[in-house]
Amino acid sequence: MYDVPDQTGKLVVVTGANSGTGKEATKRLAAAGARVVMAVRTPAKGEAAKAEILAEHPGAQLEVRRIDLADLASVQEFAEKLAADESHLDLLVNNAGVMHPPTRQTTKDGFELQFGSNYLGPFALTVRLLPLILAAPAPRVATMASGAANFGKINFDDLQWEQRYRRMAAYSQSKLADLMLSNHLAKLSTDRGWGLLSVAAHPGYTRTNLQSAGASLGRERPSVLTELLFRFNPLPSQGVEVGTEPLLFAAADPAAQHGAYYGPSGRFGLVGPTKQVGEPKAALDSATSARLWSVAEGLTGVSLPSILPK
Repeated sequence: MYDVPDQTGKLVVVTGANSGTGKEATKRLAAAGARVVMAVRTPAKGEAAKAEILAEHPGAQLEVRRIDLADLASVQEFAEKLAADESHLDLLVNNAGVMHPPTRQTTKDGFELQFGSNYLGPFALTVRLLPLILAAPAPRVATMASGAANFGKINFDDLQWEQRYRRMAAYSQSKLADLMLSNHLAKLSTDRGWGLLSVAAHPGYTRTNLQSAGASLGRERPSVLTELLFRFNPLPSQGVEVGTEPLLFAAADPAAQHGAYYGPSGRFGLVGPTKQVGEPKAALDSATSARLWSVAEGLTGVSLPSILPK
């Protein structure tokens, strides 16, 4: 198991911290000494996860705060309250997301749910928190992408899937967008001398509730076919302990490279220890990444604060 380096004295925000990779990242960062803000949509679930972590690590410093990445007003409220309470933020872990809702759904602001929750919400949160992050001595942002990004395409003509909704293609687009967010943030940091480390990761095929929860959105339960696919999927998979390690490496390891991408090293890139992995060609298109960033600014109404170095 990957040994997270000492995080004593660091303040960390982890989104989606009540389950799956977010909960595992929270537990191990806190066990390494970090003070972790568990950013969750449902505080009761966050408190339950906090209690479980404290039972295993009684000295963990944990705080539950509400955020709904599918609601830009909630994102703004979270960022403003954190900035009012803290002098700096050492690490932001953009982990939360939704996957494969069977029918097209929208966020509170009217965006397609996967694009809104997986990309626009984290984009707005990252940009709003940048002044707080850049006040840290060694600021870092770690963003969770997905192997599905390899199949993604940014369709600027229909980013919201209003013409024809395809759940897997919509998910792939949103996770490619996350990878492009990380890359463009890295470029901005380099160009402007921010000293911010921006790193991305993907978990391979990690068994969490993400797949089943997304497949049942809008329904009482997933379809029979979906349940059978989950139960008898022939692809190699791994538990959350190993599956979270690329994200933990991106978030905490001194050897993590600025602008790099980390994932599993084993079969088909789905399982195994962490290594630096190649990015899909689309993610390396800096012009498209810059265009997507600009579009996100327009859609969310959130842009780089004027107080940041140019």
